Amino acid sequence: MKHNIKYWGLLVLFPIIFANCDSDNHQTLPSRESIFFIDYRSVEGKSDGMAVIELDPESVNFGKIKNKLEMGVGTLPHHIYYDNTEKKLYTTALGGNYLYQITTAVDNDGYPLLVSATPINTGTNTVAENIFFTTDNRFFVTFMGGDGSLKGGSVGVFNASTNQLLHTISGSQDADPSKYIMYPHGISINESRNLMMVTSTIHPDLTSGVGNTTSLIDLTTYDILKTYTVADSPTDMSAPVEVLLLRGEFPQYALATTMLGGDIWIAPYNETTHQYDEFTKIFDGASHGLGWTLEMYIDNTKKLYVSFADPGKVLVFDISNLPNLNLVKTLNADKGAHHMSFFKTKSGKSVVAVQNNLLDIPGINSGTISIIDLQTGATLGTVDLRSQYGIIAESIESTRGPGFYLHH
Repeated sequence: MKHNIKYWGLLVLFPIIFANCDSDNHQTLPSRESIFFIDYRSVEGKSDGMAVIELDPESVNFGKIKNKLEMGVGTLPHHIYYDNTEKKLYTTALGGNYLYQITTAVDNDGYPLLVSATPINTGTNTVAENIFFTTDNRFFVTFMGGDGSLKGGSVGVFNASTNQLLHTISGSQDADPSKYIMYPHGISINESRNLMMVTSTIHPDLTSGVGNTTSLIDLTTYDILKTYTVADSPTDMSAPVEVLLLRGEFPQYALATTMLGGDIWIAPYNETTHQYDEFTKIFDGASHGLGWTLEMYIDNTKKLYVSFADPGKVLVFDISNLPNLNLVKTLNADKGAHHMSFFKTKSGKSVVAVQNNLLDIPGINSGTISIIDLQTGATLGTVDLRSQYGIIAESIESTRGPGFYLHH
């Protein structure tokens, strides 16, 4: 993603421009760093959708939803993304039409206003998860449901200008157990290496099947090059959920988190084979009382932040000496600690907003958003969306552009 590597701190200086995809009339937002988009699901049987919310604990409007865009009962919007220009906003969805472009504007008070959600034709691909935008006007979407078959899974390739589906990448485990895609969730791309990697997580119904692999894909030919085991054994269904191909200034490794394994794994890039070597475990969650390892983010200090939904922690690692992963600190969030976004409060405190919920699964679905001071580790404020609004957030993103230095 062109703007995956960036200082989120620069967002303070440069306001993001929002525009309709078919319009050249731009509206510039005022400097409101603590205003966020969230995808949400209703826990009262009402419409799911997106919302704009204030998350600065120092604001009198802390926790207040400024406006909402209802997208329909059962739509389950899931992950929010900007394109490379940061002028187009997207969300994937587990239901509904699976993939949407979001049109925004600015309200009378200068806040971002959610206007509409336009469905994008995904062909036979179902249950959209993650998106990655490349610099050559393509974007890639993982579809955990694939064509709907029992061992399905696919990656859709789209034109970033027109949103047209160009190609569907798929490969059956039954046809070739060494090169396949199944239940893909996480995605990461290293364009300089011409490589993409996706994870094999779990069947969308959460019961019919679980994966324990990642698969490497050629970014040009779309060939599946290799499928890696990311588990203690071939029968350990660890459910790798996110993958991060470190690139640019970072050491050239692949990192993966295992949802059911509760661990972090690593694989080095091999300059001879032009692929990654096998994965090995570098952090065992169970030995630290942690489980359900989920997201990986890097902030502007180049530290790696990893969320553990159970019991609700964010661990901060120094990755400057990989393959040695050094734990720097542990931040306390709530059950279901998941997505993150970094920002500064009105008084200048560096904080992270942590969205605490995973698919409303009992025990890891607190439905809160924690605001944590990165220096002291103190929780400065908590928004209880479940009790306040009858909703729980599925994901979170800054309204000023990507709220991180590097994600997937």
